[in-house]
Amino acid sequence: MKQSFVFTGSGGQGIMSAGITLAHTAIDMGKHATYLPEYGPEQRGGSAKCTVVINDDVIVSPLPRMCDNLIVMNEVALAKFIDDVKPGGVLLINSSRIKGKIERDDVRLIAAPVDDIALQLGDGRVANIILLGILIGATGIVAKETLIESLKDKFKDKKPQVLEMNIKALDAGIEIGESSH
Repeated sequence: MKQSFVFTGSGGQGIMSAGITLAHTAIDMGKHATYLPEYGPEQRGGSAKCTVVINDDVIVSPLPRMCDNLIVMNEVALAKFIDDVKPGGVLLINSSRIKGKIERDDVRLIAAPVDDIALQLGDGRVANIILLGILIGATGIVAKETLIESLKDKFKDKKPQVLEMNIKALDAGIEIGESSH
């Protein structure tokens, strides 16, 4: 089954890392995946966006007209990309930074305070992994075990505590995603 994901926010929020991790995990599961990063013109703190397409078969185009899943980390990105998610798609927002009312009632809205949860876990840098967990729990697009293997590979040169923190973040996100049904 073909699914498209657009991750968007600001530079430094782990947007590109989340996208590439999702794509690698899908490939490790034997699926086809594309990853297309897009950066704003700013050097730091500018806009960041990436598109991931996952399919059981060959992917003809890495750029969908509209995405199935839109993952948004801040207000600016929400305003810019809210119309890019298909009716019936998933809109996952970071409610730590997005406080306004969502004007779309034709999407499945999942709002989670991922920045706040990351800080409660002890490291604000794991907000993007919480988002991946929510996606897995909500969509089942990749297996938790395979994503953990991707994280092990990604953090193999880091202290063991880094991997442990990211697995905690993943578990916290999966719990939120599963309860969003």
